[in-house]
Amino acid sequence: MDEKIQKQGAAGLHKKFEFRDILPEEAEQAAEIERICFPPNEACTREMMIRRVEKAPDLFLVAVDKESGKAAGFLNGLATNEQKFRDEFFTDAGLHDPKGDNIMLLGLDVLPEYRMQGLARELVNIYISRERAKGRRKLLLTCLDSKVEMYRKMGFQNEGIADSSWGGEKWHEMSCEVCREKEDSGK
Repeated sequence: MDEKIQKQGAAGLHKKFEFRDILPEEAEQAAEIERICFPPNEACTREMMIRRVEKAPDLFLVAVDKESGKAAGFLNGLATNEQKFRDEFFTDAGLHDPKGDNIMLLGLDVLPEYRMQGLARELVNIYISRERAKGRRKLLLTCLDSKVEMYRKMGFQNEGIADSSWGGEKWHEMSCEVCREKEDSGK
């Protein structure tokens, strides 16, 4: 997509949506969005979503429709120093290390009525910029075959078949470098 068109699209999204951290009282709403966006074998449980919001609210990025006040979607993860994705990240928010160099992305959720507007891409773009500013090194995620190309267009590299068997599925592990070593450490 032409960069000018992308910027115009992003500007329009920022007029329509507020992008911010999740609020504690939005945990139930996030759990419901997850239930709508993922099949039962892949979705995070209500209890786990509440625990993630409690443990790492700053690693949720929510897009709120300014007109309705409704969350249209979100991206969430946990920080860690681990280098490979494992299924326990989905179920154990206690693995979150606020000082971790890497983020394991656990879900990109956009409600059906808000899809095909570039909202998922903008959530990822903002998330990458935000985590780069925090000094994070890498974002990792798992996705099904059908989503590999979408994430590749968002800057992720396909690392091959993941060790994950979450939900009884075969996943690809993908990564995105967000902070490279400083070229001149003398500054």
